[in-house]
Amino acid sequence: MAKGKASRAPRVWLMTDPRIDAVLLASARALPFGSAIILRHYDLPQVARRALFARLRRIARQRGHSLFLAGDERIARRWGADGFHGRTKGRTNLRHSTAVHDRRELALAHRLGADTVLISPVYRTASHSAARPLGPMAFRDLAMLATQGADVVALGGMNRARVQMMRALPVMGWAAIGALAKS
Repeated sequence: MAKGKASRAPRVWLMTDPRIDAVLLASARALPFGSAIILRHYDLPQVARRALFARLRRIARQRGHSLFLAGDERIARRWGADGFHGRTKGRTNLRHSTAVHDRRELALAHRLGADTVLISPVYRTASHSAARPLGPMAFRDLAMLATQGADVVALGGMNRARVQMMRALPVMGWAAIGALAKS
């Protein structure tokens, strides 16, 4: 855990994706109180991305959610994000999450001082259909190493039923796109 930052990751994380734009705001409102949202939407023009961020931030404040901005930490800080998501070294006390797919990326996440690692893909997923899933055992192995320096969130093909099956594994929470999309 990086110094000066919150020590416990939220249990549920919504990853934004243009495929769920029609239900994104409703999905953010439907999350359990105190969840996290990572605004990705990398391809949106900055003005539109900031407007979407502002709408999500209002919901996040009402629902006790943490809102992370994927990408540049300076922009995340300027926009009022609770954290940033990416593979750069944090320079402030913003919370920092990053994706991890293997041991090399986990070592990088530790060097970058990430508070939370989203280990993926645990299972086959629609958003990265060509990626080979880790499966529960390889996920467990990475998660055991990760917990020595960061909170662990399972990502990739996750849903509520799979989360229940993983209760004994060293995981703080889970993240999804489609499984958390609400209409």
